[in-house]
Amino acid sequence: MNTLFDKIWDKHVVQMVEDGPTQLYIDRLYCHEVTSPQAFEGMRRRGLKCFRPAQIYCMPDHNTPTHDQDKPIEDPVSKKQVDTLAANAAEFGLTHYGMMSPDNGIIHVVGPEKGLSLPGMTIVCGDSHTSTHGAMGAVAFGIGTSEVEMVMASQCILQQKPKSMRINIEGTLGKGVTAKDVALYLMARLTTSGATGYFIEYAGSVVRDMTMEGRLTLCNLSIEMGARGGFIAPDATTFEYIKGRQYAPAGEEWDKAVEYWKTLKSGDDAVFDRELTFNAADIEPMVTYGTNPGMGMGITEAIPTLDEIDEAGKASFSKSLDYMGFAPGEKLVGHKIDYVFLGACTNGRIEDFRAFASIVRGRHKAEGVTAWLVPGSWAVDKQIREEGLDAVLAAAGFEIRQPGCSACLAMNDDKIPAGKYSVSTSNRNFEGRQGPGARTILASPLVAAAAAVTGEITDPRTLM
Repeated sequence: MNTLFDKIWDKHVVQMVEDGPTQLYIDRLYCHEVTSPQAFEGMRRRGLKCFRPAQIYCMPDHNTPTHDQDKPIEDPVSKKQVDTLAANAAEFGLTHYGMMSPDNGIIHVVGPEKGLSLPGMTIVCGDSHTSTHGAMGAVAFGIGTSEVEMVMASQCILQQKPKSMRINIEGTLGKGVTAKDVALYLMARLTTSGATGYFIEYAGSVVRDMTMEGRLTLCNLSIEMGARGGFIAPDATTFEYIKGRQYAPAGEEWDKAVEYWKTLKSGDDAVFDRELTFNAADIEPMVTYGTNPGMGMGITEAIPTLDEIDEAGKASFSKSLDYMGFAPGEKLVGHKIDYVFLGACTNGRIEDFRAFASIVRGRHKAEGVTAWLVPGSWAVDKQIREEGLDAVLAAAGFEIRQPGCSACLAMNDDKIPAGKYSVSTSNRNFEGRQGPGARTILASPLVAAAAAVTGEITDPRTLM
């Protein structure tokens, strides 16, 4: 019996190239301002139109400022990229959700919340975190700029079929443990190359119990284990989330769609190239201590000593700790921090703001901490206000910024200064990722909130 990955992949095969890649049909292409300009230029140079423009959606997110979005962007590079995307979308007749549009936000947040990303689809974008959309039961992966052009021109892509992996997480998550902690735990166990060449299906009781927001976070981080993507079989939770959204099927079409979506699961006798099982009881709130997302540990644990690192990894381990200003064997609880960032396509959804607010309610932002709270979309911003979370956050001394990728990456105004420590809910902690010389500690919204009100790395369970 085929795996779910096989089912979706095989349904989208246009033709096989002998001893070569597969020509795969793509249901949805998302474009943002950073990886699309050269693709549009290539189309223009060859005198081509987009083959199926209705299946392409564009929005700026990486370069958008998170304040004064109603004014012209000050940074000339960012302004040019955002303006170029708007002009290209208009020229090629594509749907474009520009800044200040109620439909705008981070593309990987907006796609699912508008019902544009649906079970059984193939979805691509010139962005590695396209794997996020796999939470909908779709095969979603990032592609390069030349491949963006290929999809624009033909609605197809040439791809080698990846191997399949199933990761089962069984049991029940403990207090204060979130989907983000599950992902950071998996990366710490598998390393950032442990899933290279694979497409991951997440399964087990922990995954079944996750909300859609949690699943989106988990799938978002698949790429950080080296995987081509990650996804989750659609179920009642998925259908409930999709129902009634703007681009979701309705009426009879809805009933037909759900009937089909219910068939999207791996068979009981499906064979995976690799299968792993983890126990929820082993996972606690996590923090990273190094300069890749796999350098993570439970918040009560200590950084490994040099004796625990294999010979080949010692030099890069030491270099990483030097950059972070940490020592082998050190515990991070109580370590002073400077910045807190809540947001990104990893943790910029309504559930993340609820979690953050649950910790800061009745408390106050620590003196000397700069906190950037950035919704993943205008729809999330609206929900924050409808639920009164803005009042809770304001009373605790926090302000909500405007949607965008923000401090996830140093492509806009929200940069962490050199040498400063940032507890961030984003997805990457590479050297300079949040700004030249910035020191990033990846964590969940609960850990970020605990740090924001104490001014140091704090186990959120002590505040719950």
